[in-house]
Amino acid sequence: MTTSPGGSVVRCPWAGNDAQYQRYHDTEWGVPLKTDRAIFEKLVLEGFQAGLSWITILRKRENFRRAFDKFDAERIAQYKAKDIARLMADEGIVRNRAKIEATIDNARAYLKLRERTTLKKLLWDHLGEGGPLQRSAKTIAEIPAQDDVSKRISKALKAEGFRFVGPTTVYAFMQSAGMVNDHLVGCFRYDACSKLQHKA
Repeated sequence: MTTSPGGSVVRCPWAGNDAQYQRYHDTEWGVPLKTDRAIFEKLVLEGFQAGLSWITILRKRENFRRAFDKFDAERIAQYKAKDIARLMADEGIVRNRAKIEATIDNARAYLKLRERTTLKKLLWDHLGEGGPLQRSAKTIAEIPAQDDVSKRISKALKAEGFRFVGPTTVYAFMQSAGMVNDHLVGCFRYDACSKLQHKA
């Protein structure tokens, strides 16, 4: 494990000193998601994160899971006006009507997509034979907000009917879902995530 001269664990600086954020960094961020349901959840949450900080969404994640029926796309796709009203009144989540309505549309797009392929295949196919992207950034400044892959995926998702999936949102998803290894090379999770991603 990478440690500083003082013996403390070296993490990506964005994890800061928040215990919940550090736990997310240490156990989830950059680890490939295996199921379409997990991928759908993360994609929706990244859409809610647009314009906000991820820690805001992370702290509300269990509330989101409760409010959106554990991200069961079949149930979300059936949401009506009363469900939107319920969600808009739920103080435990981000009450943004456009994002709530986009989640319903995304559930419907996801189910339609599943009739012919998986969400994971649609996304991962854009990585090509090389698999997840392995960067070697030494500082946060070297990490892009989007790249050519996220632009292509964004375009493909929009063509399928997904919303709130711009290139920057998609790139944030790629980082968290293990499609790109953006842990800094000095971070103790860099090598571990690289190995996990090569197995994805």
